[in-house]
Amino acid sequence: MDIIPYENEAFYIFDRGYFDYSRLYKIASHSAYFVVRAKLKLKFDRIYSNKVDRSSGVQYDQIVRLSTDYSLKQYPEKLRKIKFYDQEQDRTLLFLTNNMELSALQIALLYKNRWKIELFFKWIKQHLKIKSFWGVTENAVRIQIYSAVISYCLIAILGHDLKINRSIYEILQVLGISLLDKTPVKELFTKSEYNDSQEPNFNQLEISLF
Repeated sequence: MDIIPYENEAFYIFDRGYFDYSRLYKIASHSAYFVVRAKLKLKFDRIYSNKVDRSSGVQYDQIVRLSTDYSLKQYPEKLRKIKFYDQEQDRTLLFLTNNMELSALQIALLYKNRWKIELFFKWIKQHLKIKSFWGVTENAVRIQIYSAVISYCLIAILGHDLKINRSIYEILQVLGISLLDKTPVKELFTKSEYNDSQEPNFNQLEISLF
């Protein structure tokens, strides 16, 4: 966080492990915005509350100021505290942000999208089998990831069009051990005695291709 070149009016979304008032104030001083999971035991003075639609999951939307001398010294400006109930995950989340313009629901969705990015990174690691990068430049990394995603999508399309009754994981396994086999692809799967392999359960992220 100390070396990130913060951009004007950009949003930076952090988990609770990165909570630090002085660093958050540095983001605000660059005219940028942050959304961070707040710790439950933090002490605030409520200035006023905004109206909320509880049916959206937002429990409250408050404008607050830190109440202890130490924390107030690190972050002397007003903050916005939002409590949100995530019905899908059945959990309550508490957010702090310095953005006073977006709706409380939009703030919650920003954090939710951050989690989707993490799930996508996890999906890349678990499905694309990228064990190391051939190059270290941004362009080299992008090309390798794009190539791996394209390959994965082609396998998914192959399985769909040929009506191969196997998971993408199994199709990849069969093709991986049959690269030099001259048997047509459809026959390869109808004749294959490849035992079903249990695909790891990665239900947190679903990618729809069709």
